[in-house]
Amino acid sequence: MFEDTAGGPRGGRAVLLLVPGLWLGLLTGISLIEAPLKFTAPGITIPLGLGIGRRVFLAMNIVEFVLAVLLVVALLKTAGRPARRPLWGWTAGILTVYAVKVLVIRPILNVRTDAVLAGQSAGGSMTHLFYIAADGALIVLLIALAVTAVRGLLPAER
Repeated sequence: MFEDTAGGPRGGRAVLLLVPGLWLGLLTGISLIEAPLKFTAPGITIPLGLGIGRRVFLAMNIVEFVLAVLLVVALLKTAGRPARRPLWGWTAGILTVYAVKVLVIRPILNVRTDAVLAGQSAGGSMTHLFYIAADGALIVLLIALAVTAVRGLLPAER
């Protein structure tokens, strides 16, 4: 699937370069720009903003899942050599943070959102800060993966 006509894993390497950049753009656009700005727009109430946010973040998490699968498939095609182990390390970190974000933090936020949408006062919450921290960790890990992948494409110094 990722092999070029000569049988080499160039397509897989291209995916290793593209996926971190796409994922970084997604996180930046939604988590760092859209989410905080949404509540400053005229006419956006807390319930409306939460309803929009729930749909946007669900869609983002689905796209993140697709990107994670592409990343793993590309690594399976290209990173079998011992020299590529750092790529697996960064990817393991990315997958772990993503899993915690989606399987642990997001359900807690959904319960809180349900309470607010039902008219109950949910009070303050540190959970949003954990989600922001997870996205921050993903940003750092994705940059590290991209840098490692680029270095792997550069000719070795003699």
